[in-house]
Amino acid sequence: MGLITGLLTLPIAPVRGVVWVAEKLQDAAERELHDPAVLRTQLAVLNKELEDGFISLEEFEREEERLLDRLDAATARPAPRDRRCLTHG
Repeated sequence: MGLITGLLTLPIAPVRGVVWVAEKLQDAAERELHDPAVLRTQLAVLNKELEDGFISLEEFEREEERLLDRLDAATARPAPRDRRCLTHG
C-alpha cells in the first residue's frame, strides 16, 4: 500500500479492524458449534444433568435429539476452512 493510499484510507482503518475481529469471532463460533468433541462433551454434561435430577427426561430427550442432529451434521460435512484459503487460493 502506498503512502497516498494509506493516508486516504486511514479514516476507515478502525472499521476494517472491527470487521476483521468480527470475522475471527464468527470463525471461532462456527468451529465450536460444529466441533464433534464439543458436541460430545455437551452430551456428557446433559447425561450428568439427567442423572443428577437437574432436568426431566422430556428435557433430556429434546436436547439430546438437538445435539445428536448437530453431531450428525458436523461429521457428515467437511471441516470449515479458513476463508483466506477459499478466496485467495
